Amino acid sequence: MPETTGLPTYGDLSLRMRGIQKRLRAKKRSVASAESCTGGLLSAILTEHDGSSEVYRGGAAVYSNEAKTLLADVAPQLIHSHGAVSSVVAAALARGARVRLGADIGLGITGIAGPGGATPGKPIGLVYVAVDSDGHAAARKYEWRFDRAGNRLASVGAALDLLEEALSPRARQR
Repeated sequence: MPETTGLPTYGDLSLRMRGIQKRLRAKKRSVASAESCTGGLLSAILTEHDGSSEVYRGGAAVYSNEAKTLLADVAPQLIHSHGAVSSVVAAALARGARVRLGADIGLGITGIAGPGGATPGKPIGLVYVAVDSDGHAAARKYEWRFDRAGNRLASVGAALDLLEEALSPRARQR
């Protein structure tokens, strides 16, 4: 049976986004996203509240490798060399979204939500989340143990963590 401890709800993420949106507005920063295994859930959270158009430039659900290349400028050789589910591709998604949409901050998510899709060395629940901005870049690996819906919610929560890091005064310079 999948785990549920520590799993955020949609409502938790929405409430959290309200605060992040205020910080984005106050800092006059914008965000864009390219997401795979979350299939648009991150975009839904980023646009949950009125006024989101002031801070959210847009995003793409880049489920196929072709979409990652066409919509987020991920080089096919990166996907071929590292696999679509990798920190390198997550970072490329974040950067591609940011550059393509002219945002200050880009978020990228790629992974295996389940219940199928696992391969040797890449289990269900393996997700990479990345952020890219002028002041902060990071890619993190997660191995969630939730069901499909839970893996997607947890991944969006991780993306919000990275977004908050990028907004932090302590965000390291590149």
